[in-house]
Amino acid sequence: MTLIRSWLFVPGDSEKKLEKGRGNSADALILDLEDSVSDERQEIARDMVCAFLKANPDRRRQKLWVRINPLDTELSLPDLTAVMAGAPDGIVLPKVYSAKDVNTLDNFLTALETRENLELGSTKILSVATETAASLLTFHTYLENISDRLVAMTWGAEDLAAALGASDNRHPVSGEYDDPFLMAKSLCLSTARAIDVQPVGVVFVNFRDLETLAADCLRDRRSGFVGKIAIHPAQSDVINQAFTPSPEEIAHARRVIDVFEQNPGLGTIGLDGMMLDMPHLKQARNLLDLMAQIEALEQ
Repeated sequence: MTLIRSWLFVPGDSEKKLEKGRGNSADALILDLEDSVSDERQEIARDMVCAFLKANPDRRRQKLWVRINPLDTELSLPDLTAVMAGAPDGIVLPKVYSAKDVNTLDNFLTALETRENLELGSTKILSVATETAASLLTFHTYLENISDRLVAMTWGAEDLAAALGASDNRHPVSGEYDDPFLMAKSLCLSTARAIDVQPVGVVFVNFRDLETLAADCLRDRRSGFVGKIAIHPAQSDVINQAFTPSPEEIAHARRVIDVFEQNPGLGTIGLDGMMLDMPHLKQARNLLDLMAQIEALEQ
């Protein structure tokens, strides 16, 4: 899968917002049929999203994904059957209980790709992996048998709070996430890395506070996440910048690689007063690989 730094939610029933989203800097739009669309406007949203997908077949700069309603509702299959004619790049699956849901969606997509004469397996999946209480106990299922369509995982703190009966998901003094939500974040990250899919940072709900958003993105990136979901168009630029290595980081990574290449056979090397070993070399290579993917994305 092509790297995606910023995923911008766009209400599926707003033609104006859909068109504005196409001009946004987000690497991907998530055309939303779930939380941002009322039950009364589901049919309108499905038709509008399908038409938008068909009208925008060129996805080289910006991918077009669709968030459907949860699989355990009567809305999910109508969502899928309506939008697959537009060949979305992927489906965002909310309120997942376990990997079984991802594999069930895989089966649905195979049938619908066949119906629409699409390449089998071309529609990818992003799992919103922590929005139900049960999901915190089933991350091991992703390690056992998971669809190749799954290319990214993110976690959800808002719906999880409701599922756990919590009145809030943050500590009243520090403002940091409380323990259950930190556990959800850690489990999502470690599982994504274990199965080699992209771990995506959670939404930052205060869309006016771009400075704190930037800090939150950098915290996510240091933890190992790649990219973040945006709920407002103004957040995309901040997210893209935060998840793009700086020139200083790139220069340092190249120096790390160079010093190891100049000293073959050594497992530990000093550089600028710091002792470096194999994990530092791997991090440097990962950083340059990330930058190469970003440069390819922006061409």
